[in-house]
Amino acid sequence: MMRIGITGQEGFIGQHLYNTLGLYPKEFLRVEYHRDFFDSEEKLNKFVSECDVVVHLAALNRHNDAQFIYDTNKKLVEKLISSLTFTRSKAHVLFSSSSQEEHDNLYGRSKKEGRQLLSNWAENNGGCFTGMVIPNVFGPFCKPNYNSFIATFCHKLTHNELPNIEVDSDVKLIYIDDLVSFILKKIRARDGAEVVTVPYTERRKVSEFLVLLEDYKIQYFQLGIIPALNTPFEINLFNTFRSYIDHDRHFPIKFALHADQRGKFVEIVRLKSGGQVSFSTTFPGVVRGNHFHTRKIERFSVIKGEALIQLRQIGTNEVLDFFLSGEEPAYVDMPIWYTHNIKNIGTDELYTLFWINECFDPANPDTYMENV
Repeated sequence: MMRIGITGQEGFIGQHLYNTLGLYPKEFLRVEYHRDFFDSEEKLNKFVSECDVVVHLAALNRHNDAQFIYDTNKKLVEKLISSLTFTRSKAHVLFSSSSQEEHDNLYGRSKKEGRQLLSNWAENNGGCFTGMVIPNVFGPFCKPNYNSFIATFCHKLTHNELPNIEVDSDVKLIYIDDLVSFILKKIRARDGAEVVTVPYTERRKVSEFLVLLEDYKIQYFQLGIIPALNTPFEINLFNTFRSYIDHDRHFPIKFALHADQRGKFVEIVRLKSGGQVSFSTTFPGVVRGNHFHTRKIERFSVIKGEALIQLRQIGTNEVLDFFLSGEEPAYVDMPIWYTHNIKNIGTDELYTLFWINECFDPANPDTYMENV
């Protein structure tokens, strides 16, 4: 089993990499990291000594003082090298650099020089080093108003704010799952290289991304319609958009109920994407689910009985509770990387309709068991 530690584990890329490693418990052992390790030689040495692989993501991206960014990032690399040397580590070190290396700014310089220092350490000490030059990264849970315009747009659109474009530049992007897959491939192969350019997966103008996101706001956020998602990129962008919704305020959403002398009629899902619709009956006291998805879009619609739907984001402890009743049919959509379940809390049988955007494939189910 490969022991992997991630500096900057608490950050955007670090969280996704950490959680994805957790999907392979027979292959990887995650070595816990905490922000204060770089403040203690003893703690950092212990961390490094336990790792077969160190993915160095810890860095300062934004600050009013550019020189402070440069000094901080160089110092982090120097402390890591000192610890690697002291512990006589032969670990495979992967370093996240940036396409900013190409620009004449102190952040880009800190990344380029840090990459070169680690490469020298590996050459002189028998280690393995992979220096990754990474394009702009987007995906769920990235901090808005920081270093991703996609995150900022999504947050503003889901919080009744107006996004603005400062420079309508042509941007190269990679989705977080694609970046994590790239990193895992390098880890598994122990593939060292002083510099490797991570390929981007989408290239468009900033305004083109905003047009898509504005369409998601109108169709999905305001009208509840699943928009047309014709490419993996569009699914990834839509899932990113959904992650910025305050789920506990937005859901459950009541259906429009039409009743006449014949009975009742409810439209469950209006969609411009395909997928699979199914239903279940659940006996009183029984719980279904307790799993999560990393790419699938799913809707639970309660049409008869009393239900408790629970969601919890992977890596966190907060549980969101939604109480639904067939007397007022409603739905809750499942965010990616949230484990979820549904329990019959009534005295009668519970009827639930499920829609998911792709048909079930037993060879690639994208379903991971974890209790809420």
